[in-house]
Amino acid sequence: MSFRTSHPLPPLILDDIRGAQKMLSGVARVTAMEGSRHLSHLVGAPVHLKCENLQRTGSFKLRGAYVRIAGLSPEEKAAGVVAASAGNHAQGVALASSLLGVRSTVFMPAGAPLPKVAATREYGAEVRLHGQVVDETLAAAQEYAEKTGAVFIHPFDHRDIIAGQGTLGLEILEQCPEVRTIVVGVGGGGLAAGIAVAVKALRPDVKIVGVQAAGAAAYPLSLAAGHPVSLDAPQTMADGIKVGRPGDVPFKIIGDLVDEVRTVSEDALSSALLLCLERAKLVVEPAGASPVAALLSEPRSFDGPVVAVLSGGNVDPLLLQRILRHGMAAAGRYLSLRLRLTDRPGALATLLGVLSVVDANVLDVGHVRTDPRLGLTEVEVELHLETKGPEHCVEVGEALREAGYTVIE
Repeated sequence: MSFRTSHPLPPLILDDIRGAQKMLSGVARVTAMEGSRHLSHLVGAPVHLKCENLQRTGSFKLRGAYVRIAGLSPEEKAAGVVAASAGNHAQGVALASSLLGVRSTVFMPAGAPLPKVAATREYGAEVRLHGQVVDETLAAAQEYAEKTGAVFIHPFDHRDIIAGQGTLGLEILEQCPEVRTIVVGVGGGGLAAGIAVAVKALRPDVKIVGVQAAGAAAYPLSLAAGHPVSLDAPQTMADGIKVGRPGDVPFKIIGDLVDEVRTVSEDALSSALLLCLERAKLVVEPAGASPVAALLSEPRSFDGPVVAVLSGGNVDPLLLQRILRHGMAAAGRYLSLRLRLTDRPGALATLLGVLSVVDANVLDVGHVRTDPRLGLTEVEVELHLETKGPEHCVEVGEALREAGYTVIE
């Protein structure tokens, strides 16, 4: 199913984005720009965080959705709009439609997080749950548009959407005129394309670096091929940039104006989210943390000052819990190990005493007594520990070895 633009449109220019900025005055917030001492130390140059996670609806999507819907004809507005999304675009379309007095219907996957479904309804949209994957949801939305005449609002593949997202680029230049590198997450490409048009028109010397999750990196393949390439099954925790095919409109812009597209691992994404929460006191979703993940992965490869765009903060609490555990493990804050003990009274207490001396917090203990590899008087113990980082993990291991324990690899 395709939702690409059916006829050629004039190229997006700076005036379009300036017009969008005027349109969004009093609607979208000019979000804060916060410095990060920790990231600045790692990068060796000033790093600023553009906090679009604090935007209305919790992401940048309101900007493009409002500009797109505001630009509809009276007849199109009367017919209403329809969108398909698992979260951020859904909420952006719902709020923009309510502000403009336009009826909106939003299709969401049946497994969409309940907080995102509830928020979309609260912003005024009629929510219809359909399909298990986004492709099925998109197909249902398109079918609805064809039957009812409602206008389909694409999340990234339209020049008005890109113009709205490009207002972020203007804000970055106003808030940090000395910027030399802007790092932004890339899914379909609407945000990166809009920022690139705005910034390159005014400051062609500024480097734009796009970031994709390694498991959903359609852009590097597509740019190498010279045309959009579809991924069969993109996989990443960063659902906001989990897009299997670049949009036709943003792809051309990104190919012309974005200097580089990098990929980051799942470990880097979870570590970045944890860093934003602990160091910057900001709740950021995995897609929004992808620029920080790129900075953590290769900190000395960026020319500063750097602006990292935190594109959204809508993360399901249950997912956040899992990601934080993953991030702590990636940062060396969790340690899992197995040991064999003599199965006698007091053996476990002695082991826990060793761990207590080195200040390792025991989260969980498991016993295995029935493995045929164990001796008649042996028991295998699996421990999950909370530690203070990689150096502390080494200290724990050394303490166990000195006490005569053998850690099973």
